[in-house]
Amino acid sequence: MNKQIIFNLAVKDLEKSRAFFAALGFGFNPQYSGEQSAFMVVVEDSIFVMLMTEAFFRSFIDKPLAQAREANEVIICLSCESRAELDDLIARASAAGARIPHPPEDHGFMYDQGFEDIDGHLWNLVWTAPPA
Repeated sequence: MNKQIIFNLAVKDLEKSRAFFAALGFGFNPQYSGEQSAFMVVVEDSIFVMLMTEAFFRSFIDKPLAQAREANEVIICLSCESRAELDDLIARASAAGARIPHPPEDHGFMYDQGFEDIDGHLWNLVWTAPPA
């Protein structure tokens, strides 16, 4: 079995979050989804996100739930295959209601920009130039 990354994100409104991420082109696996969670496929066979209602998320923890609009614990970074893919994802995120906290940064060898999803989670998209 290949190693996989599955991370859990608490969301205020599961259906709105599903719609937001579907607008970015991410799919969902109904086999692992239900009324309290949605299993989102970011990269087939390797990267997944379990979107969980806040109540369901709280059932797994024994400390307060951080409110992503008020404080951040993590920035989720996702690599892109091209600058065009990065720009397209940013445009789709913005159209779906994301906040874009800063303009793209072009470092020559690396290009990046981020967005804040509708629950306040920070996502950073990055493209790196292939070695010369």
